[in-house]
Amino acid sequence: MNQFENMGIEPSLIKKLKHQGIASPTPVQEQAIPALLAGKDTIAKAQTGTGKTLAFLLPLLQKIDTTQSYVQGLIVTPTRELALQITSEVEKIRSEDVRVLAVYGGQDVVKQAKKLNGQTHIVVATPGRLLDHLRRETISLERVDYVVLDEADQMLEAGFLPDVADILGQTPEERQTSAFSATISEQVKSLSKKYLKNPEKITVQAETVTLSDIKQLVYETTDRAKQETLIQIMNEHRPFLAVIFCRTKRRTMKLHGELKSQGFEVDELHGDLSQAKREKVMKRFRDAKIQYLVATDVAARGLDVEGVTHVFNYDVPQDADSYIHRIGRTGRAGGKGLAITFVAPKDKQALSVIEKGIGEKLQRRSIEKLSPGKREDNK
Repeated sequence: MNQFENMGIEPSLIKKLKHQGIASPTPVQEQAIPALLAGKDTIAKAQTGTGKTLAFLLPLLQKIDTTQSYVQGLIVTPTRELALQITSEVEKIRSEDVRVLAVYGGQDVVKQAKKLNGQTHIVVATPGRLLDHLRRETISLERVDYVVLDEADQMLEAGFLPDVADILGQTPEERQTSAFSATISEQVKSLSKKYLKNPEKITVQAETVTLSDIKQLVYETTDRAKQETLIQIMNEHRPFLAVIFCRTKRRTMKLHGELKSQGFEVDELHGDLSQAKREKVMKRFRDAKIQYLVATDVAARGLDVEGVTHVFNYDVPQDADSYIHRIGRTGRAGGKGLAITFVAPKDKQALSVIEKGIGEKLQRRSIEKLSPGKREDNK
């Protein structure tokens, strides 16, 4: 008997999973699916890359009553990219009569409203745009049965707590609520205490799940030499697909321009881009039309692209959680990955904080040790 079947997942969904090449559940799915199918409120500590999206989608899709035309499932997420990604996952495994709609800023609100009138079963939404529809009365949550708060910590850190509280206040008391979060911050605990009823608590050890297949290196350099060092390593490694993380939009744009002028197939992703441009960039990257994506941390969560072989931390992340989220873009789905962090003298303290947070001393390298024509192995 299939492991998903053992947990109570219906054969029709299992068949769709097999078509996606998914044969067995991940640890977060093993723990969350039975709890959600049993109707329990759930709070799960699990980061992107652990399979958490299917952990809440499979029970939700199984419980949708397609003979009813109201919004039964609501998934609230902090970014447009994540809303689109989750909607795409629903599209892959839903039955033909389950209707799903992504609701986010940057789209025509009137067109969205018309689609919502088309008897949507599942809404995947960012908080601001969802509240916009609630105020316009183009959506009703009065009969919602299932609410999922995805990336809850990021949502609250971004200041969405009042919006989330407002949204939950417009749903029935007897709803089933689940929260998935990379970290269980004090804000997440407070939210859970207020809005979840005796939740099942699930923890997946992020470091062992995400970092085990990623080789991590530190290149000691200087701010002045950082760009030259990056280009030399890019030429040595020749990544298939790579994400290069910068601290600010300005640094992202500057590095993107420099790499483009050097002839690299590269594009940029940051908050100043229009939604249409962001979607176009992500499609080009997913289709491997570009090899390099220079991004701010807006892309660190919710960026789920198969085949990313390298992550470069051009600027050192602010803490261990940010580091884990960034490098978790590679080494996915059983593949191997390589994460390279560039550290200038002023970054030594930040690096120490990251190493303490992940419980591991990262291997040091210097650019002089790279011999011409020799590639760093990412085994």
